[in-house]
Amino acid sequence: MKPRHRKLLAIGLTVVGLSIAVALVLNAFRSNLVFFFSPSEVVQGKAPVERTFRIGGMVEEGSLKREADGLTVRFVVTDTAHAIPVVYKGVLPDLFKEGKGVVAEGKLGKDGLFTATQVLAKHDENYMPPEAAHAIEQAQKAQKTLVKP
Repeated sequence: MKPRHRKLLAIGLTVVGLSIAVALVLNAFRSNLVFFFSPSEVVQGKAPVERTFRIGGMVEEGSLKREADGLTVRFVVTDTAHAIPVVYKGVLPDLFKEGKGVVAEGKLGKDGLFTATQVLAKHDENYMPPEAAHAIEQAQKAQKTLVKP
């Protein structure tokens, strides 16, 4: 084999190897990517069904129900315009309360019930997850435009 052919073969193998590495990294990134949706976006059908994503808003007052097993809880996440029922099996964060900001990660079933695998709560009295605060702000703006004559 001529030196020119060896050099071309080495370059070709390097390009193929880099392409495979980039494809594997992009595939791993896509499988770990989790999108955020507000309850209004979920109701509008923008959220994927039976695929992991995050939903955020406020825990609706009076919606928190604990089941007999002590680990399963049901609550409703709202952005003041729409509400989504959530079920979670596990220990809730200490700061989780009704009327406070929450982000839940999980899957939306075909029945409209969001099954959470992880629940994140606010940090202090003034904190709300940025995604949840933005979602609530957008829902309130949408409500104001609908109410105006």
